[in-house]
Amino acid sequence: MPETEVELLAAALRRDSADLNLYAEVLSANLADSLPPGAVRVKRRRSVTDRMAGREGSVTELDVALGEQRLSLRMDRGRVSGEICHEVRGIVLSRRQVGLDEWIDALARSLAEVAASNARAREAIERFLV
Repeated sequence: MPETEVELLAAALRRDSADLNLYAEVLSANLADSLPPGAVRVKRRRSVTDRMAGREGSVTELDVALGEQRLSLRMDRGRVSGEICHEVRGIVLSRRQVGLDEWIDALARSLAEVAASNARAREAIERFLV
């Protein structure tokens, strides 16, 4: 995938990041719908109000496994922390804490690499570029 398309994808992924709660909801839903089963794991916190209203709750952690890279994003009371891990057969070989912008860039690159050989990942990219 050309570098300009990766940059466009990163910009599209970054588009709604000002509102972290909305961003986490939209990103987790789009990735979970588009990537293979098991590639996306979402943890949520449900308040009593969420339970009574039948809502899923707010996203507190988003974990995306693409190839040998695992990208984790954690949200806690308006703060966000990202982590990029190199993982082989369930063993983490390296772990790096990153900011949201770097995490988004890494996600865009990983999606682009997977999309080269996976139609569902290509579909995920196309959803973000629309």
